[in-house]
Amino acid sequence: MTTSAIRKRETTGAFALIDSLVRHNVKHVFGYPGGAILPIYDELYAWEKEGFIEHLLVRHEQGATHAADAYSRSTGRVGVCFGTSGPGATNLVTGIATAHMDSVPLVVITGQVSRSFIGTDAFQEVDIFGITLPVVKHSYVVRDTTQMSRIVAASFFIAKYGRPGPVLIDVPKDVGLEQIDYTPVEPGNVTLLGCPASPKQDIRRIEQAANLILQANQPLLYIGGGAIISESHQEVAELSQLLQIPVATTLMGKGIIDETSPLSLGMLGMHGTVYANYAVSECDLLLALGARFDDRVTGKLDEFASHAQVVHIDIDPAEIGKNRIPQIGIVGEVKEVLQQLLNVLKKADKINHEQTQPWRKRLNRWRNEYPLLLPRNSQSLSPQEVIYEIGRTSPDAYWTTDVGQHQMWAAQFIKTYQRHWVTSAGLGTMGYGLPSAVGVQVAHPNSQVICISGDASFQMNIQELGTVAQYGLPIKIVLLNNRWQGMVRQWQQAFYGERYSHSNMEKGAPNFVRIAESYGIKGMMVKTREELETSISTAAKYDGPILIDIHVIPDTNCYPMVAPGKSNSQMLGV
Repeated sequence: MTTSAIRKRETTGAFALIDSLVRHNVKHVFGYPGGAILPIYDELYAWEKEGFIEHLLVRHEQGATHAADAYSRSTGRVGVCFGTSGPGATNLVTGIATAHMDSVPLVVITGQVSRSFIGTDAFQEVDIFGITLPVVKHSYVVRDTTQMSRIVAASFFIAKYGRPGPVLIDVPKDVGLEQIDYTPVEPGNVTLLGCPASPKQDIRRIEQAANLILQANQPLLYIGGGAIISESHQEVAELSQLLQIPVATTLMGKGIIDETSPLSLGMLGMHGTVYANYAVSECDLLLALGARFDDRVTGKLDEFASHAQVVHIDIDPAEIGKNRIPQIGIVGEVKEVLQQLLNVLKKADKINHEQTQPWRKRLNRWRNEYPLLLPRNSQSLSPQEVIYEIGRTSPDAYWTTDVGQHQMWAAQFIKTYQRHWVTSAGLGTMGYGLPSAVGVQVAHPNSQVICISGDASFQMNIQELGTVAQYGLPIKIVLLNNRWQGMVRQWQQAFYGERYSHSNMEKGAPNFVRIAESYGIKGMMVKTREELETSISTAAKYDGPILIDIHVIPDTNCYPMVAPGKSNSQMLGV
C-alpha cells in the first residue's frame, strides 16, 4: 500500500506508527483513548475509514490487553493494544504480566506526556517504562520520531523471536504530532544487536535422547505451552504414536494431541487426573517439551518424576535446569528439535512396543480405577456435569476461561484442540475470561466461542459486556454461579479450619441476567437439569451473544487436588 492512500502531506509520528502496524499485517487493535494518545487515535481514524485496520473499543484497558493476548494465543500472531498515559497505562499492567508469564507475543502501545514534561510529575504522567520492566521482554520510549518505524519493526521481531513475550512502546504526545520525513522500515528489515542466531542442534544430544527413549520401559511425554507456541502438534502426535508414549499436558499444553486418544492422560499437576499424576510419579523417562517445571505441576519438587531420567527441550536456555536438572537438555524450538529427533528414531533397527506394553496396561488400569467423577444430584446441578455437557455438545468451539474452580473443571472435562484453549495459566488472572473471549471472537468471527466463568471472576471485568454488545460478538458466556470465590473457599475449608474470611459472594450478588439484558444481550437463568438442556440448545441456535447464569451446588470442591508441599502421588479426593 502507499501512504497516499490515506492523505498527501508530510507525515507525523502517529502516521509512522499506524502505517508500520499496517505493514506488519495488523488487522485489529484493542484499546481505549485518552489525552496523551489522542494524536494516534486521530491518525487511526483515517486508516479505519479506508478499511486498513479495525480498532475495538474496550471498556477498561485491562480488557484491551487480555483481548489482544487471546487474539494472539488463538492465532499465533502478535496481538496489539493501545492505552493512554497515567492510569490508562497502569491499567494495562495486569494484562501485560499475564502475557509475560504465558509467553504471549504482544505489542503494547501507550501514550505519554510530551517529552518536555517527562519527569515533572505532569498530569497523568507515570513511568510506565519503569513500572513494566519486570513483565516485558523489551521496552521503548520513542524520543526520536524518525525512529518510530524502526522501533515498531524491532518490537514485532522481539515479541515473536525465541521465547515470545510482550513489548512496550511508550509514545510521548508531541512525538505523535511531530512531522518528519518518513522512510518506512518493512517487516523483517531490522538488525538487532544481542539477538543470538537460532541454536544449532548438537546431533549427539539428540541421538542420546533417542537412545534413552528406545531403552525406556515407562516413558512419559510432559507437554507445556512451548509446544503449542511452536505449532508442534503434528510432531508430538507422531512421536507419541510411533513409540506409543502416553502424553500428559500442563494447563498451557492442553490440546496438543487428540484428547480422546488412549495415549492422552489429560492434565497433570495440582488438579490433574489421578492417572497423569501417578504416571509422572512412576515413569522411568520424562520427555519435557516446552514446559518449565512450575510448582503447580510438580508439587513437591524433589519427588516429581523422582525415578525418571529427564530430557528437557525448550527454546529458553534459562529454563533448562532452572527447577530440575535434566540428564539431557536441548535448547531449541520444540518443533525443530522434534523433527530431528523423529528422523533419528525412524532410523532405529526396531521399535519394541512390547517393551512398554505393561506400562500402558498399568496406566489404563489407573484410568479405569480413578476416573474423573461427574456428581449428579437429583435436586441440584453440579458444576462438573454442566461443563461436561457443554463441552460434549460443542466439540469444535474455542474456549476461554476465567480463573478458579471452573477453570480446573473445564481443563479436566472439555476435550479440545491446539489453540482452541485460551486461559491464564502462570499468573492466574481473574477477569481474563470475558475480554479474552472478545479477542478470540474477533480473530475467528465465524467460529463458536464459549467463555466459561465463575460469578466472582466474571465481576472483575463484567463491563466488557459493553464491548460484546457494541460489536455484536456472538460469544456464549457460561457462568457457573456458586455465590463463592470457589477456590478460595476450598482452600479455607481444607487448610484454614473452615474460616471463610471474605470469600462468600452471596450478599450483594447481582442479577446477571438483568445486567446482560441491560446491555442488549440475551440472558438466561438455569437452576434445573431440564433448564440446562434447554439453554444449551437455545445457545447453539442463537446467532448473537448470550449469557447463561447457571446456579450450581455452592460447596462443591475441585478434586483431585495435590496439597501444597505434597508429591503428585498424594492427592486429596482420591
